[in-house]
Amino acid sequence: MILILQEHVHPGTPDFEAIMDYLARRPGVSTRVQEVRGAQQTLTEIYLIGDTAALDRDEIADLPGVEQVVRVSREYRILGRHQDDFRPSGFEYNGVEFTQDSFELFAGLCAVDNREHVDRTFAALAAQGLRCARMGAYKPRTSPYAFQGHGAACLPFVFDSAGRHGIRVIAMEITHEKHIQEIHDALSALGKPTGVMLQVGTRNTQNFELLKAIGRQQEFPVLLKRGFGITLEESINAAEYLASEGNQRVVFCLRGVKTNLGDPHRNLVDFAHVPVVKRLTRMPVGVDPSHSVGRRDRGPDGIEDIQHAAAQGVIAGANLVLVDFHPAPAKALVDGPQALRLEELPLFVEDMQIAREAYLKRRAAHERARAPTPPAAL
Repeated sequence: MILILQEHVHPGTPDFEAIMDYLARRPGVSTRVQEVRGAQQTLTEIYLIGDTAALDRDEIADLPGVEQVVRVSREYRILGRHQDDFRPSGFEYNGVEFTQDSFELFAGLCAVDNREHVDRTFAALAAQGLRCARMGAYKPRTSPYAFQGHGAACLPFVFDSAGRHGIRVIAMEITHEKHIQEIHDALSALGKPTGVMLQVGTRNTQNFELLKAIGRQQEFPVLLKRGFGITLEESINAAEYLASEGNQRVVFCLRGVKTNLGDPHRNLVDFAHVPVVKRLTRMPVGVDPSHSVGRRDRGPDGIEDIQHAAAQGVIAGANLVLVDFHPAPAKALVDGPQALRLEELPLFVEDMQIAREAYLKRRAAHERARAPTPPAAL
């Protein structure tokens, strides 16, 4: 059970203390208190754990200071979409809204290689009116001898360039708890010219200590990728780890699953799960066609497989597309064969706009079909 308190009720206020005293007298029930920061206000939520079936929901709802009582109907207590749950699905960060209705493109370098390529990429994004990007400073690799990113050394020039070109949010994978502080320090030293969405890569989806550390910090939202070799439920529970530690600003990203059934693509594209995740949870949902497809092959229709996969995710309702672009893919230090060229960016943006419009038209058509038929005139 979740208690959502009124805006003026928070730890230290009389109504809050009275609610906690009431709950303390209920046997077999423990509590966890979290603050949920929205664009306009911060609300306090109390999560009840244990034998909550015996609690009188109406009695709790009548307590002074309680705005809403939500009976948990799914395993994902915090991020799940429960019956009679009217909490918002998303958040605002650095002037950009991320919800189950919003749409953003995160294009950029899978791995930062040099200043010139970073600056050219941000300039190209800005020319298309894009506000978000992907930039990899820390790169987990299968081979210990492969390039694993410039790390903290590249953060100052990446963040400075992003600020100069008006990029508001950068999705950046981290692989260790210390990277959170490194990103914070680099942003603070430059006066916070941009924002960062911490990315949990597919290899770390079940690195539970890292998830807890990322969840404990409240400064940065999180983009969590589905694990490539685990079930969808296990991956959603990984997102719940983040929320259970306090950070509910989470975007769930599908990126394909590891199986030879996906050949010749790098992974089996799983974008049919976009509406599934949106139905089960309140998280915005993104897709990563680059790591799903993994190659720049082009079909007889003249459209690259990566663009086909991206459109499939968008037309299914994806709220975010994470895609690799590079000024010179042949020189990329990571995943060059799957990176699109910067000169292809205008066409990619147009293609995604077409897919997004198609999704909105599909949704409108289904809404009209569900609308009650007006009575026939006498």
